[in-house]
Amino acid sequence: MNDSRHPSILISGGGTGGHIFPALSIANALRRRDPQTRILFVGAEGRMEMERVPAAGYEIVGLPVSGFDRRRPWRNFKVLWRLWKSLRRAKKTVAGFAPDVVVGVGGYASGPVMKQAQKAGIPTLIQEQNSYPGVTNKLLAPKAAAICVAYDGLDRFFPADRIIKTGNPVRADLLNVGISQAEAKKELGFDPEKPLVLVVGGSLGARTINESIAPALDRFVKAGASVMWQTGKLYADECVPMAAGHNGIEAMPFISRMDLAYRAADIVVSRAGAGTISELQLLGKPSVLDPSPNVAEDHQRKNAQALVDRNAAVMVPDSEARTSLADTVIGLLDDHSRRQTLGQNVAAMALPDSDEKIVDRIYELIRR
Repeated sequence: MNDSRHPSILISGGGTGGHIFPALSIANALRRRDPQTRILFVGAEGRMEMERVPAAGYEIVGLPVSGFDRRRPWRNFKVLWRLWKSLRRAKKTVAGFAPDVVVGVGGYASGPVMKQAQKAGIPTLIQEQNSYPGVTNKLLAPKAAAICVAYDGLDRFFPADRIIKTGNPVRADLLNVGISQAEAKKELGFDPEKPLVLVVGGSLGARTINESIAPALDRFVKAGASVMWQTGKLYADECVPMAAGHNGIEAMPFISRMDLAYRAADIVVSRAGAGTISELQLLGKPSVLDPSPNVAEDHQRKNAQALVDRNAAVMVPDSEARTSLADTVIGLLDDHSRRQTLGQNVAAMALPDSDEKIVDRIYELIRR
């Protein structure tokens, strides 16, 4: 441990909310354990962590790293140049901050930082959110001191003796809503007597989900349901006017009170990112999942399949969503018993206090 006797922890990664929220949860848990913990984030320049992390009160260093362009390989010379610059900056950052442990949560910046820490002999901890790991974490795993996972079966990819199943950290505000489902519906402006379908496609939106929901709005009204529809900012101008005039249908670019939205929801329609899956598990919410096909290693489909195999969610492949997503949701609205079963089974998969378990492992590495 550093001279001050308070831990110094470097947290690397980001790129999407699915990486950033767990990283911030781990940082907050470290500060709860010891308010004087020194924490530094390293992210990718131009990505959302460069705004979200300072807004949460933490310092961040940006690397000029970017992902490989698999469709246009001729562009990868610039990617390799950025990677070389990022490795140099990561080496300087690791040496200057002198962390006790480096945590990697995935995303572009995680690779260079974790690699330089491992070369310097600093213990590294991988926090793998998905049921199928990305290339970077698979490459880093052999020299990682600890690997925190959320799914079984990852010993196919990682050294089994370093795996600990902690689950994925989620935002604390989602878990601490002190009102009933009916009260949450009222507060959001919905009829507490009607089932509520919560539709979320991420902060930018999911085109397929939006194009599957939009033509079915009249059918949702006819089925006696309310719909809270996060369109994403890219599709708001197109989708929000469609909802106007439909009783009990509210569309918006972004839902700021996700805690209330989850509490109010009877069914959740969403992509299948690791963070979303963990939220559904901890909250025990029945869901219809449309995994994004535009992700590395098709990991969202594998995340969703892990729930489907336990009868804990319904999956509609993206290629079939426009024809069958709305039908599937309306069918579930009519089947209260199935909703109850899905909710119970997904709740049974929950791994609470993940952030604290990860911090326990960090402290074990410090004491070595």
